[in-house]
Amino acid sequence: MANSSGPDTPQPGVPTLRAVSFDHLKEALSRGWSDLRKAPLFAFVFAGTYVLCGWLMAWITWWTGQSYWLVFAAIGFPLIAPFFAVGLYDVSRRIEQGRPLDWPEILSVIIRQSKRQLPSISAIIIVVFLFWFFVAHMIFALFMGLSTMTNVSSSLEVYFTVDGITMLTVGTVVGAIFASVLYMITVLSLPLLLDREVDFVTAMITSFQYVQAHPVVMFAWAGFIAVLTFVSMLPGFVGLFLSLPLLGHATWHLYDMLAYGTKAKA
Repeated sequence: MANSSGPDTPQPGVPTLRAVSFDHLKEALSRGWSDLRKAPLFAFVFAGTYVLCGWLMAWITWWTGQSYWLVFAAIGFPLIAPFFAVGLYDVSRRIEQGRPLDWPEILSVIIRQSKRQLPSISAIIIVVFLFWFFVAHMIFALFMGLSTMTNVSSSLEVYFTVDGITMLTVGTVVGAIFASVLYMITVLSLPLLLDREVDFVTAMITSFQYVQAHPVVMFAWAGFIAVLTFVSMLPGFVGLFLSLPLLGHATWHLYDMLAYGTKAKA
């Protein structure tokens, strides 16, 4: 069980992480589903925030006809995402420890994280996103700069040209590289920062090196997260009400098992 000293007195240093297996992923999802069922209101509130932002983002883009609003939304999501993830982590930790799910205490954990290392890692995530947008614009300009296209909604055929298909292919590959790096530095660093007293650089390096040492299982986990999130967004973001809290709880349990043991809790 994570952090036997309690949530207010995190232990210093990085724990020794065990080797991961596909059984860990299955168990993490099982525990995450159990937590979601035990605390559905927390899941609804935290996930609802993302869904509302998605709806607002889509509405503004449709109403104004300006897709650049998506950039501002994407900048904002990385800023708040780690804080809401911490809320889900703390819910799972409290359920595991048999502690009450008290709203003020859980929200206070999120507030306390704003005074620790979480804002720094949020800034790193934002920098990665901004750099990705810069590269994406460069790729678009490189392949489509000379194409006649006044509006995406009325010029979709341009994407089916040789340049359009090449642009989409290159953009997808480069985007996958950015997403992989972001995943590698955050998948374990976020729960680690909640659990232990470590600096954000150490947490990111630990996460990156762990994924690098266990690429098959950890990238299978990344693929599952990507597919589930994409499918959840198709029905008007509604699926995120289920997938986001499930993945949040499961991520905490995956870290917990790797750091403190694999024995299933009753």
